[in-house]
Amino acid sequence: MILVEAHELIRMEDVSFVRNGRPILSGINWSVQRDQSYVIVGPNGCGKTTLARIAALQVHPSAGMLRVDGDELGTFDVRRRRQRLAFVSSAMADSIRGSLEAQDVVMCAKFAALEPWWHSYTDDDRARARELLGDQGIGERANQPFGRLSSGERQRCLLARSLMVEPDLLILDEPNAGLDLAGREELIASLEDLVASTEAPAVILVTHHAEEIPPSFTNLLAMKEGTIIADGPLRSTLTSELLSECFDLPVKLIESEVKRKPRWSALFDG
Repeated sequence: MILVEAHELIRMEDVSFVRNGRPILSGINWSVQRDQSYVIVGPNGCGKTTLARIAALQVHPSAGMLRVDGDELGTFDVRRRRQRLAFVSSAMADSIRGSLEAQDVVMCAKFAALEPWWHSYTDDDRARARELLGDQGIGERANQPFGRLSSGERQRCLLARSLMVEPDLLILDEPNAGLDLAGREELIASLEDLVASTEAPAVILVTHHAEEIPPSFTNLLAMKEGTIIADGPLRSTLTSELLSECFDLPVKLIESEVKRKPRWSALFDG
């Protein structure tokens, strides 16, 4: 009998995933609590995105056990449960019509839609969308076409969209990809504000850059070749030795302080 803590949101036991005969993940044992914010790090091709998509119920494991909010996969309606798990990636911006106003991009998330004409919306829905854009610092862009927003503003718009349905879990797959320095720092600041909120969902952030790790995140998961090589509190788990093992490269982790909070960078140390 498996005992599940009341505040446990995601649990994986001996999860594996195979695509076209090729193993992508193997032996994954991992859990995410409701009050945690996780960073997943690892090199390209190590299985980070696949792990995130399994957590978001976008794909199912090839083997092993997956529980979401205490319920085992196969015992619940995946489509309904998926509505409580928000998944955001940098590629998602390509699916949104550029002429659609930012507030409509956010509002459509109420029905997991990409266009507003498929469903009916209320004035409260529009007000909620504008409020969420304001929380991300781009409230004045509410009536701007999505395609005219900067790359950083588009990502913050997608972050606002993901919060429209008040999800239990927010999963961000390399949201900083393609952003310039300003866009990256603005998004990191938005994530900092989000996790500081008492109503924040659990968050999973996928990245392979130490510079992109928000300082207030609680936990770190490191991956290599489809397996987990470290899992623990962010501050004690993130080390030069871990990154060197993870990326098969001598790496020096540098910790600095910005506005009294830690920030990290990684340099080749060969």
